[in-house]
Amino acid sequence: MGDFYQTLGVPKGASQDEIKKAFRKLARENHPDKNPGDNASEEKFKEVSEAYETLSDPEKRKQYDELSRLGAFGARPGGGFRPGAGPQGFDPSMFGQGGAQFDVGDLGDILGGLFGGAGRGRRRAAERGADLQVGVTVSFDDSLHGVTVRVPVDKPDTCGTCHGSGAKPGTTPKVCPECQGRGAISRNLGGFAMPQACPRCHGNGTIIEQPCATCGGSGVQNKTKRYTVKIPPGVKDGSKIRIKGKGEAGLRGGPSGDLYVRVRVESDDLFERRGDDIVLEVPLTIAEAALGTSVKVPMPGGGRVSLKVPAGSQDGRTLRVKGKGAPKLKGGHGDLHVRLRVQVPDKLTKEQRQLFEKLGATLPDPRATALG
Repeated sequence: MGDFYQTLGVPKGASQDEIKKAFRKLARENHPDKNPGDNASEEKFKEVSEAYETLSDPEKRKQYDELSRLGAFGARPGGGFRPGAGPQGFDPSMFGQGGAQFDVGDLGDILGGLFGGAGRGRRRAAERGADLQVGVTVSFDDSLHGVTVRVPVDKPDTCGTCHGSGAKPGTTPKVCPECQGRGAISRNLGGFAMPQACPRCHGNGTIIEQPCATCGGSGVQNKTKRYTVKIPPGVKDGSKIRIKGKGEAGLRGGPSGDLYVRVRVESDDLFERRGDDIVLEVPLTIAEAALGTSVKVPMPGGGRVSLKVPAGSQDGRTLRVKGKGAPKLKGGHGDLHVRLRVQVPDKLTKEQRQLFEKLGATLPDPRATALG
């Protein structure tokens, strides 16, 4: 028995999603229906199926990790263990109190629970399909008003010919005669028996005598599907929209996974979004900032609003227009924040220079107050 983690190519601390993805990839690459007559692929398929059967079950995985840590897979035929067997050795006193004995019969019971029981293998259960994620890009305006888009998704889906059974229309899968539908057969390891995936049905418990010509017996086929997705008003950049049941098709009649649509919102030349609020920068002349004025500024989503700029407004001052920001997904709107930018002319006419000189002569020295 090899290291199940190495078999699937995942680290020992891998999550269940990582284990599932690794198994799906290896199972598709080495499935006997896709590699007829290839003994190496068939053997690899058996190995990854056995590894996944254990590591996908939290309780089995826990027992497997403990037995591996203790070196319990170093059992010798005839009972007992040899000192140092396994990767880290094995000490019988670690089981029970006061050095209680741990013999092959005990190990057989544990391994029986770990691998489904000696000679009592279980058919592989239906399995939920993997979730998928695709991206879609919308304009800034569309993110405010909401929009409906069509999203193409390339994915394995239930075969339209056999409807997922893998069998030619008019036929059905048969109970495997070798394992009697259990999906596993016993393998004698000397001191105990341990089940392994049935070599004939590859752990499915059934065999397909007449495979579907469309999917080759797998029950799934790659398809490009287009889904209509409603982008709600006020959606933010990076948001995910879940479409239930539109992910990968499940295995052995299991439910399909979900589709997640990640939304990217394009930037805008005028507006900057910050949460549910929107920021707009408005340029002013020095005279407008000093004397005050009224300006018409564009609003997100269209139209304009008249805004009063108080006299003596400084560069960077922000004026708030309540309720004119982005729509909130749960109702209402954010605010529009108008940031004033006072522009200083870099070139002056002779007349303008004279006017500024006269003005400067009448103004107090700001440094005298600020710097002392």
